Amino acid sequence: QVQLVESGGGRVQPGSSLKLSCAASGRTLSSYIMAWFRQAPGKAREFVGNIRWSAGLADYADSVKGRFTISRDNAKNTVFLQMNSLKPEDTAVYYCAAAVTGRSYTNWGQGTQVTVSS
Repeated sequence: QVQLVESGGGRVQPGSSLKLSCAASGRTLSSYIMAWFRQAPGKAREFVGNIRWSAGLADYADSVKGRFTISRDNAKNTVFLQMNSLKPEDTAVYYCAAAVTGRSYTNWGQGTQVTVSS
């Protein structure tokens, strides 16, 4: 079991940047994929992107490609979501998740609220 704790959410204006962090503990992450999801009020949870921990390769949803970047810090067992050029439609609770490669995401953080509003 991997424990995940997100941080870094907040309220920002459109066009601003924000960086979320997800600190992981409980397992060595070399065989894991770490992901970010988000859920806006009244909407289904949406995949944002993920990163293969060992290779450091990331994939993104089309809605955030070119604006969001996922990275990880091996020494700190932490994954980051750098969000640039934020839009009001990026407003959501953002969740960090972890999965053993090839399996479902069964480890989830508690979520952090991101609000983009003028």
